[in-house]
Amino acid sequence: MIESYPSLGFFINGEFINAGNRPTQAVINPATEEVLGQLPLATQADLDDALAAAAAAFKTWKHSSPMERSAILRKAAESARARAPQIGRNLTLDQGKPLSQAIAEIVSCADHCDWHAEECRRIYGRIIPPRRANFRQYVIQEPIGVCAAFTPWNFPFNQAIRKISAAIGAGCTIILKGPEDSPSAIMAIAELFRDAGLPKGVLNIVWGDPPFVSDYLIRSPIVRKISFTGSVPVGKQLAALAGAHMKPVTMELGGHSPVLILDDADIAKTARSLARSKIRNAGQTCVSPTRIYVQQKAYDQFLSEFTSQLSNIHIGNGLDEAVDMGPLAHERRLAAMGDLIADARQQGATVEIGGERLQREGFFYAPTVLTNTHHACKIMNEEPFGPVATVTAFSELDEAIAEANRLPYGLAAYAFTNNLQASVKLSNDIEAGMVHLNHLGSALPEAPFGGIKDSGIGSEGGQETFNAYLVTKLITQA
Repeated sequence: MIESYPSLGFFINGEFINAGNRPTQAVINPATEEVLGQLPLATQADLDDALAAAAAAFKTWKHSSPMERSAILRKAAESARARAPQIGRNLTLDQGKPLSQAIAEIVSCADHCDWHAEECRRIYGRIIPPRRANFRQYVIQEPIGVCAAFTPWNFPFNQAIRKISAAIGAGCTIILKGPEDSPSAIMAIAELFRDAGLPKGVLNIVWGDPPFVSDYLIRSPIVRKISFTGSVPVGKQLAALAGAHMKPVTMELGGHSPVLILDDADIAKTARSLARSKIRNAGQTCVSPTRIYVQQKAYDQFLSEFTSQLSNIHIGNGLDEAVDMGPLAHERRLAAMGDLIADARQQGATVEIGGERLQREGFFYAPTVLTNTHHACKIMNEEPFGPVATVTAFSELDEAIAEANRLPYGLAAYAFTNNLQASVKLSNDIEAGMVHLNHLGSALPEAPFGGIKDSGIGSEGGQETFNAYLVTKLITQA
């Protein structure tokens, strides 16, 4: 056990609850394969306690002043910035990403708390002019109720804080099931809000068997809204279950981000930027650039520069300041990478670099670039969620756009060109919730984050951030 790693438990009705006699799951350091701690798994009684706490708290929290909510969110933001080094270290221990990236995740997420602190003071209604005298009609927005949220392991602090801040700011209460593989950041969030003065029961944290917990919470009549970030197959299952109970959902699902590079772009600069983005969090990012399409004239230069950059990165334990890329988050990701690469080789693809697990302690996989891939390859159809990218040449822009839109994913897309007309065409014709031109994008709190098609429903952040946490009520008075 790592002595400095935090103790793990539930957070229900304002209290931390340890494992007791409950079953537990080991939390593993993916860089060393050491056991960091034991995470308790919720029983039905635990879930009932969380539901009861959230329901009771909602009776008063829904009437709370937006100024009170704002003040609590701001206090949580201030504390997050102050505690970022320690929270980030624990995040590196259980998730694997380099420490600089982990700390940056915490600091940037403090901005999300601040954004929601400001926006929650601006949840307005409106007056509808009446058709006859002595008649009033107006619209108000009210918190939807108890929310259930499910967040992933790749950006545990980021994904949780978005949902928690939106729910709290809207006047809702929330039960969050965080990722069992990387739980320390979620424990830290509970401490931040407890110390900020959040009333008991407004935020509740549970862990457990994902199918059991999600099914139980979504079916509960107490829960009125669902938010999920994760894979497309699981998201569809949860959305179907929520739909059967007429519960609205926010779904931020997987992507398979295309990158279109025209020959008039700055090829060397683009290759360097894409290499840095590809290894971020070891490629375990839903908006990671994965399918790279390069105009024929620039193809050789890009491929040479891109592979050179990826061949010279420093891979290792994320606590080492010199490391550029850490391990995959858990052992099952190694098997997934191996399956994709084996299939690509069988289909005739060329492995330009990488294509194998690194022979060392931990779950490390080499950055990999594939060429000569085609539609029959799994990698061209399935999100790799690892340090793997394909590079394909194209001739005409329409051809590249058709390839970008071929899959049912529609989260993020990227394009690089100095041609204004091409930029307009790309921004209009690419089917994605987020299209980034000449840069790799950034998940800012003031901008909506979300996908279309199989990549999701709804957005988080921006002025849209509270939409799914509010209900609209018309009031008329004669």
